[in-house]
Amino acid sequence: MLNGMHLGRLLNQAHQIFEARVLQRMAAHERLPLRWAHRIESARITAALVHITRHLEPEGARLSTLAARAQMSKQAMASVVDECEVLGLVRRTPDPQDARAKRVQFTETGLLWREVYDDAARQTQQEFQDEVGQDVATVVALGLEAYAGGQMAALESKSIQRHRSKI
Repeated sequence: MLNGMHLGRLLNQAHQIFEARVLQRMAAHERLPLRWAHRIESARITAALVHITRHLEPEGARLSTLAARAQMSKQAMASVVDECEVLGLVRRTPDPQDARAKRVQFTETGLLWREVYDDAARQTQQEFQDEVGQDVATVVALGLEAYAGGQMAALESKSIQRHRSKI
């Protein structure tokens, strides 16, 4: 425990602060359409938009891949994709490798959203580095990467094993 708080609580607080700063920067970004800035400022941005932004690559992905990356069920991710589709951020397209499957891809609006998000996240990361110093920021990033990377590998392995047992 650090100062009476366990690490999970500190990580959660840091995550909330980081995301709030990213959204503040996005709302002020000159490239973001005014309607999106108003949506951010009025707190009408849902976790769905952030999940899609974090986990969908510009070239697109299958729903099952998105769900695995976000550690969500396929049904929950389908709901997220539905919401983002209504907002015009993503579209479903046929998967060229499997006629039964669909790929989720950003629309032009979605790509702009992602670019603005990435820019705001870089600025916020720099703010963190300026606040705590380069050395501490590097140690924090390395520690989180090692921890998260190991845990993600274990989770992915369990997911693959569950999938194989259903076959």
